[in-house]
Amino acid sequence: MNAPTAAAADPASAGGERVWAIVVAGGSGNRFGRPKQFLNLGGSTVVARSIAAARSVAAGVVVVVPAGQSPAGDAPDPDFGADIRVDGGPSRAASVRAGLAAVPDDATVVVIHDAARPLAAPALFQAVVAAVTGRSGVEGCIPVLPVTDTLKRVAGTEVLSTVDRSDLVAAQTPQAFRAAVLRRAHREGADATDDAALLESMGATVRTVPGDPRNLKLTVPQDLVLAEILVGS
Repeated sequence: MNAPTAAAADPASAGGERVWAIVVAGGSGNRFGRPKQFLNLGGSTVVARSIAAARSVAAGVVVVVPAGQSPAGDAPDPDFGADIRVDGGPSRAASVRAGLAAVPDDATVVVIHDAARPLAAPALFQAVVAAVTGRSGVEGCIPVLPVTDTLKRVAGTEVLSTVDRSDLVAAQTPQAFRAAVLRRAHREGADATDDAALLESMGATVRTVPGDPRNLKLTVPQDLVLAEILVGS
């Protein structure tokens, strides 16, 4: 497989930090109609592209796949290029916890990335890691984009009110966290749509960096068409 190559880096030796990444590819693809993470995108699978980008900052990568599709043990899968492959759980948070259990204890920073965002650039991974490792007291960092659409609160088809968007942003992955804080946030087994929410609930400090409009999330088949256009460009 012609997996995309990421920029060379030596993540393990940067400032004494040990960075590992978890690429979450455990979804069933209900809204898409099939597991989109294993589809072809520009000569590589969606998940392989995400893993390749994660390697720009990570000494190792754990990929989380749907339960029942993982081989025994932690042998690398050449189709995906990850170091460790594990079964996911019934929710996204449970899948992240499965991946986190496979991350070595000496990791100081863990990056979480959704495989469904295959166009995340290495620079975005580097930005969130730099925010966590470069400033004391920062326990997590996420990329965000401003909300440009007018937001409405509705009940069924009835509009109830307009939501003030001045302090709202749309969160993306990759998201970087201090490993010890992330493990503590997941220890209680809570559920959330992203890992930053778990840190927020425990009062941890989470910062933001500018996201990338090209870093789209594959949710419906039309998104894959757009991704193919962006890869081709």
